[in-house]
Amino acid sequence: MKGNITKGKFNKKKRTPNALINEKSPYLLQHAYNQVNWCPWREEAFTRAKEEHKPIFLSIGYSTCHWCHVMARESFENVRTAELLNANFVCIKVDREEHPDLDAIYMKAVQMMVGTGGWPLSVFLTPDLKPFYGGTYFPPEPGHGLPAFNDVLRTIVDLWHDNREQIEQNSEEITQLLRNSYLYKPPSEEISPDLLDNAFEQLVLQFDSEYGGFGTDVAAWSAKNPKFPLPSYLSFLLRYCHRKQEQYALKMVTKTLYAMARGGIYDQLGGGFHRYSTDRYWLVPHFEKMLYDNALLVRVYLLAIRLPHRTCF
Repeated sequence: MKGNITKGKFNKKKRTPNALINEKSPYLLQHAYNQVNWCPWREEAFTRAKEEHKPIFLSIGYSTCHWCHVMARESFENVRTAELLNANFVCIKVDREEHPDLDAIYMKAVQMMVGTGGWPLSVFLTPDLKPFYGGTYFPPEPGHGLPAFNDVLRTIVDLWHDNREQIEQNSEEITQLLRNSYLYKPPSEEISPDLLDNAFEQLVLQFDSEYGGFGTDVAAWSAKNPKFPLPSYLSFLLRYCHRKQEQYALKMVTKTLYAMARGGIYDQLGGGFHRYSTDRYWLVPHFEKMLYDNALLVRVYLLAIRLPHRTCF
């Protein structure tokens, strides 16, 4: 791997804060004493990236995000990872609650590139802030279909030194797609039946027929695959069943709703659904309840319970 990696070690007792120490955001202040030399979203950071000809590593999160804390502990407090980042990138931290505009733009970019999104949002940018690669949480060791974070960093450094032209071309293409996505398009009065059928077929491919729920790679399901409720999927399937009399759509909904209602993702004592299950079986929840998730799920359950012979969930 090309690029500079220092061999010195950090002395925790003498550690000094980075540039986040002067920020007001609780999330940014949580990272003020990381090993990583974070900068806030400021013109000074962009100028430095241009002057030093370095890519930008942008990390977006919020103060109560579980996986943001996990990645901070595993990677941003890790000496070797910090050395890789500090030597080869300009590292910028953003609180999505301070900059929802930036979060929305770069979240859409990552979803375009890898098909998924979430927090922490990890995005690699050119010095002129154009995204060329991204993801969410990266573990310290490869697993569950995710590469190790240090391996990602080394690959990016190699590509930056050896194939800069291709990176810049890719970033231009992604930026143009982003621009196009924000252009106003008058909504059509009627959704194409083919579009509805295609959406249903995609959900069939993503459906976990054994335990309910959906994922991006059902063939590679493992016990530790996290699973989200995805009420918008369930709501679509209920309406698709009503419109097309498609019984498999109904089966997908009811199997998922039954499994969730009886699983650990539902708080059997206090009520309400946790944000997601940390396993395939809906048993072990991530202990965070979101109002918007529960509001949408209430509507789905109310629609489903009105169906014939669906008296209990």
